[in-house]
Amino acid sequence: MDDMILVADSGSTKCDWKLIDGNNVVGTASTMGLNPFFHNAEVVADTVSTDALLRANSQQISEVHFYGAGCSSVDRNQLIENGLKRVFANAKVHVDHDVMGAALAACQGQPGIACILGTGSNACFYDGEKVTQQIPSLGYILGDEGSGSWYGKKLLRDYLYKEAIPSELRTELQNSGFDKDTILNRIYREPHANVYLASFVKILSNYRDTEYVQNMISNGMTEFLTRHVCCFPSHKEVKVGFVGSIAFHFQESLRAEAQKLNITVGNIVKQPIDGLVAFHLS
Repeated sequence: MDDMILVADSGSTKCDWKLIDGNNVVGTASTMGLNPFFHNAEVVADTVSTDALLRANSQQISEVHFYGAGCSSVDRNQLIENGLKRVFANAKVHVDHDVMGAALAACQGQPGIACILGTGSNACFYDGEKVTQQIPSLGYILGDEGSGSWYGKKLLRDYLYKEAIPSELRTELQNSGFDKDTILNRIYREPHANVYLASFVKILSNYRDTEYVQNMISNGMTEFLTRHVCCFPSHKEVKVGFVGSIAFHFQESLRAEAQKLNITVGNIVKQPIDGLVAFHLS
């Protein structure tokens, strides 16, 4: 194999890699996430080198397209690029923000609004070349409306405040050992609280037929759309695409709330890496 292309989509905790040869994906890899806020070039190179697939094909790869969280400035992107070039010596390396990755994955090169609805949430307008944002991403404490962490926070707050939630759902949380001390310790004293909060969506989805969960999901979708999509003047004129597990698994509710706001839903892609591969293959 020669002249292979490597595409990567990196969050803060996990990075997905796809190796393309011609018109075919010939390999898949997963490493820890690579974020220039937390990792230097040496860590990037060491992480990539430890993966057998990436190491074995490092000299045959001619292009690397890396889209990552935190890759939002020239200096930070250069740090990731330097690390990748230590491993992929013969490749042209392109580093861009994960928001651009979401735009390419969701819009496939066509102008539109691209949204991330996964562990966190975000949105941008893609004009076919660059992305612009109207509303800043504030993270899981202040923002991330409609995301996995947002729903997890809502559920745990209702649970600990002893608000009205389905009795079966409350019993499952109690039987699983989720008491106040355990929850607060995990959120306030351990890393990746956003990922921990988002993990409760799996439990929520088991009760998606209840009025409680349906209302919560609908409210989250509406809050996200009104704040992060309707802020764009053209939101009723262009397609709005989505990437992320929340958008994918709750797309029925997403489409229903979007229709109420006269928003036309475009592609819904569970994992950005799959949409990115489709874009680069095209």
